Amino acid sequence: MKILDFCGYLMKLIKMKQLLFIFTKKIVPMKKYMLFILPFAIIMGIISCKNKDGKATKFNQLDKMNFLLGTWEQKLTEGTLIETWEKENDSTFKGTSFFIKEKDTLHAEYIELNQKDDSLFYIPVVKGQNDEKAITFKMTTETEKEFTFENPSHDYPQKIIYRNIDATNLSATISGIQQGKPNKESFLMKKK
Repeated sequence: MKILDFCGYLMKLIKMKQLLFIFTKKIVPMKKYMLFILPFAIIMGIISCKNKDGKATKFNQLDKMNFLLGTWEQKLTEGTLIETWEKENDSTFKGTSFFIKEKDTLHAEYIELNQKDDSLFYIPVVKGQNDEKAITFKMTTETEKEFTFENPSHDYPQKIIYRNIDATNLSATISGIQQGKPNKESFLMKKK
């Protein structure tokens, strides 16, 4: 019997008011066995939360990106860039990026930052580009404050870099070959 199946079965038994004692075919009050069942259930719960290597599942790569969470803004003469990030679950952050001029949205991007195993992926969907399909960039390098995502087969950009300057400032840089020439754009944002 798999551990998860056993845990589910045990949890069903715990929810019952009485436990059927299989060996003696008698009904025994649950209170007598609570001292055994409760610690056993807790131990089994801990074991079931571990992966096949015996280590608890942890999203270390994504945790390093916690500085992104919140709303960031850059005001330019051409308009305002607003990027917002929130934690969806242990393995995923969701982000939006809008470039707004007065009341018009000139650029809209929906982003997923997702950890699978030990790899981190930056997955944007840009309105009006790539048939609005997700493009996947994989994290290729990282330092304490800088994270680089790359997709060499994408038309532009091929590289996206997030730099954690400090608690209230970050930069996002996109770069690559555009129309046969190297191009690079940086966005310095302040936390709102």
